[in-house]
Amino acid sequence: MRVRNEMVLADLIAVRAEKRPDLDVVTFEGGGVGPDEVRTYAELWANANRLAAGLLARGMDYGDRFAILMRNHPQFIELMIAASLTGLVFVPIDPRTKGAKLAYTLNNSGCRGVVCADYGLAQVAEVREQVPSLNWIWVLESGDEPGVLATSAVPDAVSLGAVLDGPQTWVDMRLRHPEDALQIIYTSGTTGDPKGVVFANARYGGGAMLDLMLGIGADERPYTGLSLTHGNAQLMTLASALGMGQRAVFSRRFTKSRLWDITRKYGCTFFNLLGGMSTAVYSEPERPDDADNPVRFVLSSGMPAAIWENFERRFNLQVLEAYGAIEGGMAFKPRGVGPIGSFGKPPPNLDIRIVDDNGDECPPGVQGELISRPVSGESASVTYFNNQDASAKKTAGGWLRSGDICHRDAEGWLFFDYRKGGGIRHNGDFINPGFVEAALAENPQVLDVYVYGVPSANGSPGEKDVVAAIVVDRASFDPDAIFADCRVRLESNFVPSYLQVLDEIPKTASEKPQDRFLIEALQTPNAEIWVPAAGGSRRHGPLAS
Repeated sequence: MRVRNEMVLADLIAVRAEKRPDLDVVTFEGGGVGPDEVRTYAELWANANRLAAGLLARGMDYGDRFAILMRNHPQFIELMIAASLTGLVFVPIDPRTKGAKLAYTLNNSGCRGVVCADYGLAQVAEVREQVPSLNWIWVLESGDEPGVLATSAVPDAVSLGAVLDGPQTWVDMRLRHPEDALQIIYTSGTTGDPKGVVFANARYGGGAMLDLMLGIGADERPYTGLSLTHGNAQLMTLASALGMGQRAVFSRRFTKSRLWDITRKYGCTFFNLLGGMSTAVYSEPERPDDADNPVRFVLSSGMPAAIWENFERRFNLQVLEAYGAIEGGMAFKPRGVGPIGSFGKPPPNLDIRIVDDNGDECPPGVQGELISRPVSGESASVTYFNNQDASAKKTAGGWLRSGDICHRDAEGWLFFDYRKGGGIRHNGDFINPGFVEAALAENPQVLDVYVYGVPSANGSPGEKDVVAAIVVDRASFDPDAIFADCRVRLESNFVPSYLQVLDEIPKTASEKPQDRFLIEALQTPNAEIWVPAAGGSRRHGPLAS
């Protein structure tokens, strides 16, 4: 008889469904407008088996890929479990993704099918003919938004509800080896095309061990509005909740205006914040009951030092700051320990160093690239899907090279400075300027464009605002129309924070735009800068240096 391995997602849920079948382990709150959707371990397991049977009926072979393109819904988790049960591989895609980026991700991963929510069906239909491998579409008819494309309007699209409403079917475990792939999460592609990071089945059950390392107990109740297509929500919230039996609460998407009401309603004891989210929460108008909440701590990545202590005091909680990347590497600063602004120290099993361009370790206070490997001296490992060269480069010399420029103090506490190569990290996401430039270049008003980043106005360490330097046809220039077009063509985090209008973009003899001259131009009294605003765009004054 096969022995279950609780490091594997499907085995973990099967065991929990036997031992704690009725525990309401995940709740998807109704957003104030609809009913909550609750799943017990038993319900997750039963639904995952129905979906697994449906995937096999589609002719999916071992190791085949399918995409999940939706906000946070319980069916997302059930599809994850179904993939683990059948030996298939799921590819989570941000539901805002569209156009060239969506087509690239589907083609690069070779997805044979897509499971999307109805509000994303039009995006999938738009690129369908550009993805030869795609031969089926399941649609979650969520009812979240009016006027969406009907499932019946797209060939080969069927309702996901019809699959789940079928008779109960139980599927034998088909996973051949725990190290076989479970999912491929794509990077943002700041220095080229996005790369797919392959995660093994055996990695998923480590969420509980991660919680224990961070000092997070089974009695906590986590909350997140971060997308399950993002590694943070999957590994820092979902994986630990499923493993430890924490009764996690999810929102469709992050909402700062309802954040504290949600934590009070469900008794949530911690939640996750990335990048500029901390400043967004802090910038909400103060209320007399700010400190009256059940939250004991926030699990943060990028809490600005300038608001850190005031944030803790105002909301009566502590900050547990952590650092991590999809490919690996981790550090954390326990609550109430270490200097404000640090993201901590590595766990006992990981060796982290800060090195210069020659690979020599930097002394305290000197910036360099953060690299990591197991403390045993074993080489770091990362697998990019169908990209051996990138995998080898990422782990050259046996060290995982983060691309993050950091420094440490004399006591070994680590601090983040910026992303190597000038990458743009905006609201926790790394922005690929190429996608923004492509969208703007297709606008008839824009004659030339270059996209770069400047330190974020919200003060979050390593965060940048997105600046689109453009040369325009003055006779037809309409900043409102340009911002509106960007919102149609791009994910919300990719929409420029500023339009910098110039007569020409300063470039080298080899036609390479020169950031330093563009930044200088932002600070001149006659700088023409436009920002999106309620009721229409507005002219902005010069930016401070």
